[in-house]
Amino acid sequence: MTAPHGRALLHLAAALDQQAAYDAASHVELAQLAERGVLDFVTLGDTFGRPGLDALAVLSRVAPVTGRIGLVPTVTTTHTEPFQVQAAVATLDWVSRGRAGWHIDVSTTEGEARLFGRRHAAHADALWQEAGEVAEVAARLWDSWQDDAEIRDEATGRFIDRDKLHYVDFEGGTFSVKGPSIVPRPPQGHPVRVVDATEGHARRTAARYADVALVRVVGPAQARAIRNELRDTAAEFGRDPDGLRVLAALSIDLGDGERAAEPGHGGGGPRQTAQGPLYRGGPVDLAELVAAWHGADAADGFHLTPVEPRRDLERLVNATVALLQHRGLFRTFYPGSTLREHLGLARPANQYAVAQGAS
Repeated sequence: MTAPHGRALLHLAAALDQQAAYDAASHVELAQLAERGVLDFVTLGDTFGRPGLDALAVLSRVAPVTGRIGLVPTVTTTHTEPFQVQAAVATLDWVSRGRAGWHIDVSTTEGEARLFGRRHAAHADALWQEAGEVAEVAARLWDSWQDDAEIRDEATGRFIDRDKLHYVDFEGGTFSVKGPSIVPRPPQGHPVRVVDATEGHARRTAARYADVALVRVVGPAQARAIRNELRDTAAEFGRDPDGLRVLAALSIDLGDGERAAEPGHGGGGPRQTAQGPLYRGGPVDLAELVAAWHGADAADGFHLTPVEPRRDLERLVNATVALLQHRGLFRTFYPGSTLREHLGLARPANQYAVAQGAS
C-alpha cells in the first residue's frame, strides 16, 4: 500500500511503558487503544536495572484480548540463556497467532551482572556481538522444526517426522546450542526482531539481523543519514535493504489541550533531552512533523513513547492518527493478521528445508 506521494504508507508504533504499573488491566487497556488506532505494534520495556514486571509475560497476557496489533517486549540477551529466550518468544508468537516481536537489548552494568553472578560486565561492542549471535541461533532454532514436521498420526503413533527436525549445532563466542527447539516453528517463521540502532555499538547488529531498527534523533537529516547507513550495511551483509524498516523514536507530550508546538518542536524537529528526543505540543503539529519527516524520506515511520501513557496515547489515536489517515498517509484497517504482514515483511523461508530441497 502506498501514500499519495508514491511512498509506502507510514508505520506507527507506541510504547506501553508505565511507571510502577503492576496490574495487567492497565496494559490491556492501552494495547486495545493502540489497536483501535491500527498501529503496527506496541512495545513494553524491560531491564535488569530496576524493579518491574516481566515484559514478555505481560504481553502474553495482552495477546488473547487483542486481535491484530503486534506485541514486542524487550528481551535482554545478556546473562540469559539463548535457548530459553527463543522458546519464550516463539511461545508469544503462538499465543498471539503470529503477532510477536522482540526488542533485543543488552545489559552493560556490573550491578546487573552481579544479579546473576555468572560473569562480569563486558564492553558494549562485545555484548552487541553476542546479541547478534543470539538472534542468529534463535532463527536457526525456529527453523529447526520445518513447518510440516508435526505428523500427529494416531494410527502409527508418530507425532513428528524426524527427518524434518534439525540440530542447529551452533557455537558462539560465549555459548553453544545443539537444538532442536522444544517449540514448533512459530506462525511467522521468525518473530520480528527490533533493535535500537541509535548508538554505534548496536548499529551493525541491527543492520545484519533487525527487521525494525529504532533511531532516536532530533531532525530528519540525521534520521535519513542513519537510515541510509543501516540500509547500506544491510546490503553489505547480503540482505535486501527493503527488508529493514527504520522508525524514528520520539517521546511525546501532547498536553491537555490543542496548542501550537513549543519552540524547537513542531515540524522543525523535537528537542533533545537527557531521556532522548521529546516532542511537546499538540497532536495536529505532531501529525505535521510525522508527515514532513516521512515525506523527506527520513524514516519508514515512528515509534512514539507517551509521557503520560493514557492521555497521550488517546490523543495520538484520536487526533494525530486520524489526521494522518485523512491525508492518506496511514492505513485505516489491518490488511493482514500477523506483525510481518503489518510491516510488509515476507515470512522467511526455512533454511533447513531450503537446504534439503537443494540437495
